[in-house]
Amino acid sequence: MNAVLNFAVMGNPIKHSYSPLLHTLFAQQAGISISYEKILVPLDQFRETVNAFFKEGGKGLNITVPFKLQAYELAANALSVRARAAGSVNTLWTENDLIHGCNTDGVGLLNDIKRLGYSPKGKKILLLGSGGAARGALLPLLESGCQQLMVANRTPAKAIELVTHIGNAFPAYASVLSAGGFDEIQGRWDIIINATASSLQQDRLPLPTGLFSTESLAYDMVYNAENNTPFLQQARNDGARLTSDGLGMLVYQGAESFFIWNQIRVEPQPVLDTLRKQLQTGQ
Repeated sequence: MNAVLNFAVMGNPIKHSYSPLLHTLFAQQAGISISYEKILVPLDQFRETVNAFFKEGGKGLNITVPFKLQAYELAANALSVRARAAGSVNTLWTENDLIHGCNTDGVGLLNDIKRLGYSPKGKKILLLGSGGAARGALLPLLESGCQQLMVANRTPAKAIELVTHIGNAFPAYASVLSAGGFDEIQGRWDIIINATASSLQQDRLPLPTGLFSTESLAYDMVYNAENNTPFLQQARNDGARLTSDGLGMLVYQGAESFFIWNQIRVEPQPVLDTLRKQLQTGQ
């Protein structure tokens, strides 16, 4: 009989995390036995809790708010390129007694966009926001071969700072990048991604009209049962062809973590269907 592999997600709060469900379904697909728990970590005990988990034989951790920066620092000696670009870590594991860190959020976003039938290659992408969610998305989007990527933010200086940082770290992409305030956005865009918290606060973003073409995808990293947010409503009113919330990003980033830990590729779509159903029925 195969040994049970131990995983967990750590955060504060942690009660509403879907990670245990995701990884249990992934493990069923893969035919392996796992245990996956939620761990509520005191704000001042992150490092100690992680070290204890791995010391007791834990195989892998997902990290959520507010510990992604601390996870980055904890894995500072063994960070993936994605983690360095993102400046934060959501996936931890150990090799040779060394804690490794990666950020799978951006790859999760990219793979969900592809699921929706859009390839970012050669496309104009507008990324709204310049916080951790936006930063995690930048490198995978650039690596996908987009023609142009603008980061826009309410505070233009923050968008410029982020783009300058990424352009300096990855000079090959500097010519593709631009930044500015919402009022500086011009023309139509193929893919517009909301990486701000506006939809959580039920806010409408002060965006110019005419950003969407009849072929545009509007994507909100926030998700809900209805697959509908203030940003997605705004996008439809402005002519977007397709809109999607970020539930698929959650599932696909989890699938990437699962692969890092187990070297097994799983099929995220049936897991996404199950999760969407659960959200809609309020279970």
